[in-house]
Amino acid sequence: MLKKVLKRFKSEKGFTLVELLAVIVILGIIVAIAIPSIGGIINKAQSGADEAETELIIDAARLAYVESGSTGDADYTVSELISNGFLELNDERATALKGTVSITVDTEGKVTYDYSKDTTTGTGSNN
Repeated sequence: MLKKVLKRFKSEKGFTLVELLAVIVILGIIVAIAIPSIGGIINKAQSGADEAETELIIDAARLAYVESGSTGDADYTVSELISNGFLELNDERATALKGTVSITVDTEGKVTYDYSKDTTTGTGSNN
């Protein structure tokens, strides 16, 4: 009878506690490596999106400046660019973005575009 019980225990399949602990440790290591990497990817994507958005706003101001026929300094707010049809943003982004594009022309005729975000949403500039 004892031989039958021992034989039955030996034939049962399953994982030992050590095997389960090893798997849990390996998964913990993978998670510890993956979480900071994902955070970095998200931050890099947000930064790239912000830069692209700034470029779009500056390009819209350039278009508005050229269409106005102006040759001197000018300022365009984001809301002006949207209302005049030079910039299209969804409602959420349109209300979140507040700022001004300042266009300056120096004595040599070089045109500089500078976008300044409203202080309530942060500041940024791009030439």
